[in-house]
Amino acid sequence: MHQDWRIYAKNADFKALSEKYGIDPVVARVIRNRDVVTDSDFENYIYGTLESTYAPDLMMDMELGVDIIMSSIEDGENIRVVGDYDVDGVMSSFILYDGLKKAGANVSVDIPHRITDGYGINERIIDKAYNDGVHTIITCDNGIAAVSAVAKATELGMTVVITDHHEPQDILPDADAIIDPHQEGDTYPYKDICGAAVAYKFIRLLFETMGLELGRDDYIEEVALATVCDVMPLLNENRIFVREGLRCLEHTENIGLKALLEATGLKDHKLSSYSLGFVLGPCINAAGRLGSALDAFSLLIEEDEKAALEKAVRLKELNDSRKSMTEEGEKTALEIIDEQLDDVLIIYVPGLHESLAGIVAGRLKERYYRPTIVFTDTDRDGYSNILKGSGRSIDAYNMFEKINAHKDMLVKFGGHPLAAGLSIEREKLEEFRELLNKEADLSESDKTPRLMIDVPMPMSYVTMSLAEQLASLEPFGKGNEYPLFAEKDMEILSYQIYGQNKNVMRLKLRSSRGRIHEVIYFRPDEFEKNINEWFTAEECDKMSRGIATGCKLAIAYEVGINEYNGARNVQLLLKAYEP
Repeated sequence: MHQDWRIYAKNADFKALSEKYGIDPVVARVIRNRDVVTDSDFENYIYGTLESTYAPDLMMDMELGVDIIMSSIEDGENIRVVGDYDVDGVMSSFILYDGLKKAGANVSVDIPHRITDGYGINERIIDKAYNDGVHTIITCDNGIAAVSAVAKATELGMTVVITDHHEPQDILPDADAIIDPHQEGDTYPYKDICGAAVAYKFIRLLFETMGLELGRDDYIEEVALATVCDVMPLLNENRIFVREGLRCLEHTENIGLKALLEATGLKDHKLSSYSLGFVLGPCINAAGRLGSALDAFSLLIEEDEKAALEKAVRLKELNDSRKSMTEEGEKTALEIIDEQLDDVLIIYVPGLHESLAGIVAGRLKERYYRPTIVFTDTDRDGYSNILKGSGRSIDAYNMFEKINAHKDMLVKFGGHPLAAGLSIEREKLEEFRELLNKEADLSESDKTPRLMIDVPMPMSYVTMSLAEQLASLEPFGKGNEYPLFAEKDMEILSYQIYGQNKNVMRLKLRSSRGRIHEVIYFRPDEFEKNINEWFTAEECDKMSRGIATGCKLAIAYEVGINEYNGARNVQLLLKAYEP
């Protein structure tokens, strides 16, 4: 897919920053490109520790919520934590449960079922808690929109404390305390934290208020997992949480997480944000997608090593099943799209598990760079007239506004500019597709993804010192993307394909200055296809045999370090290319 290459144009005195912090000017420029502006921002980005994260009591209602829970603990009342079925919900549920238990609380946990309950606390969960003799409910990663559920709890004489991180709606629940950095009037300095971070802050203040000792690293690994998996920006205190959490997780004392590391093959390996977001997190998420998130929660509180490993293996197997089901769903969707590539992709995939519709929609959105909504059946065992959909959008298309204009056609709808969940009657789907495409108003440039280059930089500038400084900027992820560089007029001298699955390519390139460089690429099939199209099959064949043809590319690349048999070498990774 063609990309619109852009160079960051953020200004600063990079020479002065380089001298002040003892870093390469290129590294200073990369940091500035991450919207790190002031001296204190730079200090925090480079040297920040857990001690430099913000105090919990800066969050509105935090002290009130702690006082309420303290009273419940002192009075011996039953407290129930109600979380959510994703990684953030499971981690925040564990943090509150484990922290409250250590503080002497009578505490239990409930998590909604994705299919039968849907998102967030509801009246069924309230009734169940009341029948179980629960006096106080504390939510995590949900609750800010639970107006009717909280009203039900209040009617039954229950106390409700909400901890959440989602955007509030026009009407807030009538809870006893609402802790959410996004609510109006809250002055917490950094808003983009996940639900687990809010729960962690709550436990920190609770322990401090009760005169209990909380270890410096307690719950940081859970906060790190949730931060990455909930796709929070890896800036400000989130960056500190994840960096410190990765360090803790490599030596975790949590028996369940230790078992999951073993089951996924990560035990005794150096971990990265990729390990959290694409290996561990999906296993935890799989429980909430294909079963019950309480299974993932039970792993975290398991104290028997053998039982923990059995549970971890089951989650790993569940995620493998989820991946297989997703691949099948994506394959079916691609066959449908081949027949008609609309500006707004609206696809019905029969038999797809409804919890996977969002994943498939996200993959299609990335492949075609178009807003995508995937619908599937709500009753897999029999016919249902209602289809359930999940959408993912691009920056130029406000999915919430576009769908909201036709909400009268829908059974149910909710979302925000980049994602949506909705239900529709089967017979209205085609009309809905036609309407959204008619009103799409997307130009060709809107449907062309941007590739942001940090610095146009000759590969010859790269040294081991620069590579090490760039590596120190980890963890990478949303908001702190892996630094990307570019050099144009790179002549392809030769390439080789190797690896057990023939999925690794080593290219030899010559710059306009005559310097020879090697880069690694992981999609050789795509590369050969493009070279055949852009140049000729004959030229492609010559390159594969080491014969230079004069064909040139603009190259976007990352700088890495390859460690093998005790040796460390700079490694250049090809990420994008254009003729």
